[in-house]
Amino acid sequence: MPNLKSFIVLCVLLCAGNFNLQAADALTAVAAAVAPAPAADPAAPAEEAPAAPEILVQGGLLGAISSGIDEVQDKLDIDGHLLDSWRLRADRAANELDKLVSKPTSRSQWGVAGDFLMLSVVWIGAFAVLTTLGSFLAIRLNRRPFLAVRQRSQALLSYVLPYTLPAIICLPLTLYVSHFLDASVGRALALCFAYSTSSGIVSTSVLLCVIVMFDFGHKRAAVRMIRRYSPRPLFVVGFMAALSDALTSPQIARQFGNNVTTSVAVFTGLVASVVFCVLVIKVRRPIAHLIRNRSLHSRLKQPALQESLKVFSNLWYLPILLMILVSAVNLIGAGEDSQKALRCALFTTVLLIATVFLSTVFQHFFKPAVTPGHVYKERLLSLLHAVARIVLAVSFIEILGRIWGFSLFEFAQRNTLGRVISDSLSSIGLILLVTWLLWVVLDTAIQEALKTPINHRSSRQPSTRIKTILPLLRNAIKIVLVVICAITTMANLGINVAPLLAGAGVVGLAIGFGSQQLVQDVITGLFIIIEDTFSVGDWVVLSTGHSGTVESLTIRTVRLRDGKGFVHSVPFGQIKAVTNQSRQFAYAFFSVQFTYDSDIDSALSLIRETGQSITDDILLKGNLQGPLEVFGVDRMDLNGVVLTAQFRTVSGGQYGVGRAFNERLKKLVDKATDVRFAQTYPQTVISPIPGTPPALAIDGEAQPAAAKPNVVNRDGSESPAV
Repeated sequence: MPNLKSFIVLCVLLCAGNFNLQAADALTAVAAAVAPAPAADPAAPAEEAPAAPEILVQGGLLGAISSGIDEVQDKLDIDGHLLDSWRLRADRAANELDKLVSKPTSRSQWGVAGDFLMLSVVWIGAFAVLTTLGSFLAIRLNRRPFLAVRQRSQALLSYVLPYTLPAIICLPLTLYVSHFLDASVGRALALCFAYSTSSGIVSTSVLLCVIVMFDFGHKRAAVRMIRRYSPRPLFVVGFMAALSDALTSPQIARQFGNNVTTSVAVFTGLVASVVFCVLVIKVRRPIAHLIRNRSLHSRLKQPALQESLKVFSNLWYLPILLMILVSAVNLIGAGEDSQKALRCALFTTVLLIATVFLSTVFQHFFKPAVTPGHVYKERLLSLLHAVARIVLAVSFIEILGRIWGFSLFEFAQRNTLGRVISDSLSSIGLILLVTWLLWVVLDTAIQEALKTPINHRSSRQPSTRIKTILPLLRNAIKIVLVVICAITTMANLGINVAPLLAGAGVVGLAIGFGSQQLVQDVITGLFIIIEDTFSVGDWVVLSTGHSGTVESLTIRTVRLRDGKGFVHSVPFGQIKAVTNQSRQFAYAFFSVQFTYDSDIDSALSLIRETGQSITDDILLKGNLQGPLEVFGVDRMDLNGVVLTAQFRTVSGGQYGVGRAFNERLKKLVDKATDVRFAQTYPQTVISPIPGTPPALAIDGEAQPAAAKPNVVNRDGSESPAV
C-alpha cells in the first residue's frame, strides 16, 4: 500500500496525543474531586459552571502535530518507569541470590552437585542408548522394499525413531529417578535442563517431520534448504522457551527465588525470540515457495486462489514477527496483562491476514480487462482501486486501534486537536484526489489523441500539428496541476503561502525584464505553433538561411536537420518568414525543349506516354494526386520549342517523380526518329562585313574572300568571332 509506513507513524502520533489528552482530562477531574469546594454564598445567584476552554491550535496540520508531540513529551515517562522497575527487580534478585548462598543446609555442596550430575547422567545415558537403538532400527526399516522407494517415509522414521521417541521416554525416566533424591538446587536444575532439552528435541523433530511431508515435486529444493538451516535454531528456540517456562513454575521459584527465576526466564525468552526472528527471516523464501508452489492444473483451475497464495507467501512471516515482537515487549514489561496482550496480538494477526486477502480480492476485482477502446475505464478503475486500498488501510488502522484500546475517529470527533488534524487530512486528501482525477482524464485524452491506430491506412491519423502541440500542452497541464496542488496542500499544512506567491511574482517580474529575448522567442513560438506554420516532419526554409526537416519543437527553439545531416537550432524570435515545402501537395513541373524540325504532335505524344507509364508504376503512383497535365508549347526561343507539363504529387514526392519522368522520356526520345532534344550552344551566322578582301577562286570560279562570321549571342547581340 502506498505510503503505508508514513501513514501508520502519523496515526501512532495521533493516538499518543489522544491518550495524553484523555489522561490530562482524567487528572483534572481527580484534582477537582479532591480539592475542597468553596463555601457557597446563599445570596449569590446560581451560575452555571464555566465550560472548559478548548485548546487553541494554530498552524494547520503541522501545528497540531507539534502540539501533540509536545504534550506526549511532557506527560509520558515510560522509559523511566520501566528502568526503575527493572532496577528494583535486579536489586531484589541480588538479595535473593545472597540469601540462597548464605542459607544453611544440611547437605554439602558436593551432594547438591552430585544430584545434578546423577540426573544429568541418567538423562544423557538413556537418550544415547535409545538414540542408538532408534537409528539402528530406522536403518533396518528403511531397507525394506516397502520403504525403499518412499523417501518421505524414510525421512519421517529418521526423525521419529532416533530423536522424538528417545526424548519423550527419557524425561519420565529422569523424573522417576529424581523421586529417590532429596529436594535440592541441583535436583531442580537437572530437572529444568532435562525438561528443556527434551522439549527442544521433540519440537525440532516434530516441525521437521511436518516439513518433510512437503518433500515432493518442485518443493524439494525448498524442503532441503529448510532441513539444512532450521534444526539448530529450532532446538535453541525450543530449549530456551521450555527453560523459561520451567523457571516460572512455583517449585523452581521456591528453590531459587521469585525475582531470580523471573529475570532468567525473561532473558531466555528474549533469546528465544531473537533466534526465532532470525530463523523466520532466514527461511521466509523457502517457506514462501512451499506456500505458493502448486501443480499446473491447480494453478490454471483456481487462478484467484493462486494469486491469493502468492500474496500471502510474500507476507506470511509478518504476523509471526508481530507475535514475537508482542511477546518480547510483554516480557520486558514485567509480564503484566500477558493474556490480554497475547489476545490482542492474535486478533491483530487475524486482521492482518484478512486485510491481505481483501486487498487481493480488490486487485482481482479492479483488474482492467484487455479490451481496446476502454482506456478511460481502465485508468478510472486503477484510480478507484487506489482509493479502495487507501480506504482499506484506514479501516485497518482504525480496527487495529480498537483492538489495542484507542480509536482514531473518536479522537477526531471529541478533541479540538483531533478535529484540526482530521479536517486538514480530509482537505489534503480531497485535493489530491481531485488533482489525480483531472490528470487521469486530461492525460488519457491527450494520449488517445497522440496514439497511432493499429491500421496505418485508417483515416484517423494524428496530424503533425497535434503531435507538436499536445505534448507541450500535456507538460503545461502537469505543471499547473502540480503547482496548484502544492500550494493548496501547503496552505492546509499551516504554511503561509502568501509570501511565497508574492516572492514568486517579484522573481517572475525580474526574470521577465531581464530575459526579453527569451520572452520574445516563447511568444513567437507560441503563435507559430498555434497558427500551424510548420510542424514536426515538414521541410522548411527559414528567413535566417537555414533549411531542413523539422525534427522537434520546444517552447523556444526549432530544430532542423539539413540535407547534409547537420542539425540547426534556431530561436523562434529570429524567424521572420517561413517557406514550408511540405504542406498538402506539390507539383513536379517538367520543361522540355525540342528542336524546330521536331514533330510537335509526336513530342506531345511521347510526353503523355511517359506520364502514363509513371501513373501505371506501382512504386510511383502512390506519390501522385492526379494525372499528368500537359500544357503544350510554352515558348519558342533561338534554341528550339519548349513544351511543359506537370504532375500533382504528395509533399516530397515531386523529386522522385521528376527523376523517373526525365529518365523515361529520354529513352523514348532516343528511340524516336522525328523528335530530338534541342541543344543550347552559341550559333554562328554568316553576314557580309564591309572591307573584306576579294573573293577567292574555287574550282575555277571566283569566290568572295572568306570572312570571319560574327557570333550571335542568346540575347540577339553579335560579337566578333575569335
